[in-house]
Amino acid sequence: MRKTALIFLSALALASVGCVKKEEQKTTAAPTPPAVAPAAGVSVSSLAVGNALGPDKKVPGSAATIASRDTIYVSIATTGSGETTLKSRWTFLGNGKSTLVNEDTQKVTTSGPATHEFHISKPDGWPKGDYQVEVFVNGASAATHRFAVT
Repeated sequence: MRKTALIFLSALALASVGCVKKEEQKTTAAPTPPAVAPAAGVSVSSLAVGNALGPDKKVPGSAATIASRDTIYVSIATTGSGETTLKSRWTFLGNGKSTLVNEDTQKVTTSGPATHEFHISKPDGWPKGDYQVEVFVNGASAATHRFAVT
């Protein structure tokens, strides 16, 4: 009787394995749905720093140096589409340390390539030395540009 029960259980196990394989074949043979493209996001393609801004929000001829009393502009070219938050962080890189000068944010909605700008000014003049502007998209650093005030 034991031998018959053992044979019966072995046959039952083999039959269930065969059923699983058939089920696996059915699920793998089914067509997979088309992949959904991820939502397009906004990203920085370039930025330029200068002491002037055109009507298109672009810096005409990016300047490597800025005069002490200039308003300083950063022009940010973006690609992609959607709603995002841009942030600029301006820092002075003098005396062996980084000192925050200004931070500003703006919410933007784009449907393709666009240009955005931030600017800072100091009527009594910027201290001479090295500076940097860092641009963030939704809190993530996207681009950095160093320049000098002379």
